[in-house]
Amino acid sequence: MQDRTYAADADPGTSATVAGWVHEIRDLGGIAFLILRDTTGKIQVKIEKDELDEALVETALDVHRESVLRVEGDVEEEERAPTGVEVTPDDIEVIAPADPELPLDPSGKVDAELPTRLDNRTLDLRKPEVKAIFEIRAEVLRSVREAFRNLDATEINTPKIVATGTEGGTELFPITYFGREAFMNQSPQLFKQLMVGSGLERVFEIGPIFRAEEHNTPRHLNEATSIDFESAFYDHTEAMDACETVVKAAYEGVAGNCADELETLGLTEVFSAPEGDFPRLTYEEAIERINATGEIDDVLVWGDDLSTEAEHALGQDVGEHYFITDWPSEIKPFYIKDHDDDPELSTGFDMMHPSMELVSGGQREHRHDHLVEGFEQQGLDPGAFEYYTKMFKYGMPPHAGWGLGGERLVMTMLGLENIREAVIFPRDRQRLSP
Repeated sequence: MQDRTYAADADPGTSATVAGWVHEIRDLGGIAFLILRDTTGKIQVKIEKDELDEALVETALDVHRESVLRVEGDVEEEERAPTGVEVTPDDIEVIAPADPELPLDPSGKVDAELPTRLDNRTLDLRKPEVKAIFEIRAEVLRSVREAFRNLDATEINTPKIVATGTEGGTELFPITYFGREAFMNQSPQLFKQLMVGSGLERVFEIGPIFRAEEHNTPRHLNEATSIDFESAFYDHTEAMDACETVVKAAYEGVAGNCADELETLGLTEVFSAPEGDFPRLTYEEAIERINATGEIDDVLVWGDDLSTEAEHALGQDVGEHYFITDWPSEIKPFYIKDHDDDPELSTGFDMMHPSMELVSGGQREHRHDHLVEGFEQQGLDPGAFEYYTKMFKYGMPPHAGWGLGGERLVMTMLGLENIREAVIFPRDRQRLSP
């Protein structure tokens, strides 16, 4: 629609063609007001019944909420209108009528349960507060990409259909690939490692990952967005520095470019970008602090993974983003390098929000023989990963990296109660459509 004017750009004293959805109709007898909504906001259309053509009045008053209209007319100043202006129409066209019975109310006057909202996501995103979440999500990804480029990282895209899982196990979605068994990829981990051994050296990827985990919680998805980074000639401490830089950049981008969206969500007064260095606790320090809180049922000992309850207790104690470093080697994947002076201690790290884990990373094992041993120790067949292991025979530099959950980043940033609110069309155990 080449001659269209957005609601926010309609200036008094001009003629304009506006188009959008019918948000509300108020019929006051001799006069009616039709509120039209587009992506920039709302604009009032004044229907003076005695002054306008009868057919035009009938079109305006018979239309149902959420129908798509084109309105052409003069824009006039009106202090009582939602945006201080209103349109007196010369022509109204119903572009796409809406059914009178809507599955949910985009005006937000009537609440809908999350499953109903997800079943009708197109309508749900017409709500300003829902739209704001995804405008912020888009800014997070834009800011993250910019931060990676400032780190001289090259964006890559790796396969999502693979012959073997990144970490083995049963958390894989099998598919049939021209008569052969294949899987949806759990992670770009192995492929991004191969790239740091190439001429690229430092890479990042933002893309989907698939995990057949039978979780049904407010913070798990079976298809998620992974924000991945890998760099040659980095150790685990430098990888943590990069992680902190990228996460802070995401917050700063939202703070600087999403003022309207934060206001819509009621977060203007409470939202702020993290300042200062993220604390770095060793795994041993972490379990000591968790045990000291008295908030968990079972005392943690060396080698225990951290439960949701333990993460929450530690997060409340720390009160900000933080790292957990120096995890036991036995509970980290085969590709994580151990400390040279202590093979029981890995260079693996997690980066945490006070409410949950956001990042897992570490320095990678770049020595071929040690890597193959790691496969065998975890019960994996190195032969199934030959495409990966053989490249470590041809000069693989030391390297480190991490993966960040995109939805978890948005969820924790905005204080969302359910991770599905940070995905337009989420995939979980129950949801395959839409």
